[in-house]
Amino acid sequence: MTDARAEILGRLRRALKRDALDPKAAAGIEARVATHAPGPIPARTQLDREGLIALFSNKVQGVAGTVERLGSFNDVPAAVAKYLARHNLPAAVKLSPAPMLSQIDWSGQPMIELSSGRSDGNDLVSLTPAFAAVAETGTLMLTSGAETPTTLNFLPDHHIVVLPLSRLVGPFEEAWAKLRAATGGGQMPRTVNLVTGPSRSADIGLVPQLGAHGPRRIHVLLVDDNAQA
Repeated sequence: MTDARAEILGRLRRALKRDALDPKAAAGIEARVATHAPGPIPARTQLDREGLIALFSNKVQGVAGTVERLGSFNDVPAAVAKYLARHNLPAAVKLSPAPMLSQIDWSGQPMIELSSGRSDGNDLVSLTPAFAAVAETGTLMLTSGAETPTTLNFLPDHHIVVLPLSRLVGPFEEAWAKLRAATGGGQMPRTVNLVTGPSRSADIGLVPQLGAHGPRRIHVLLVDDNAQA
């Protein structure tokens, strides 16, 4: 049991005025949590890599997002420049300070002004990595942290997401399994955002409006990182 979990359980027991579990019962609970069986997996997610890519792309496009497939991380700067030109945007991008993005060479796009860190709400375009993506629904799994500020996911009007193909999975269960494996069963990120398409609302007159409480556009760059999921 991790120190954080033990502390939380201790506080709950004290608040409920209950004694601690005996070691055998506690070990049984921990074993059950660690070895829990997965739930039913939708058959439509049992696909090969190309099938998952097609399913994910169709789902993203079905909710007004866009997807572009790239051969390597070296293709990211040109794809970003093309996106900015297509939408008549200023050549300025706020980057997530994540190691995945720091490896990218931007020297071929000297006109793009790059900055890194959290968004203060004045950035039009952000570029962030996705921890994982779920083909089942076209959903991005975005985790918070010092290297992946959550403000970049919601404040800019345009959110460009770099997704290595090795992080694309079929069902939600596999995405959560990846996250548990990445944390080694320890402390989870403070926030895990599941984002499916641009922000939208139809509260006023039942007329859908994009960008109501988040990005108006989401563009996913699917990068072939030559790794197996």
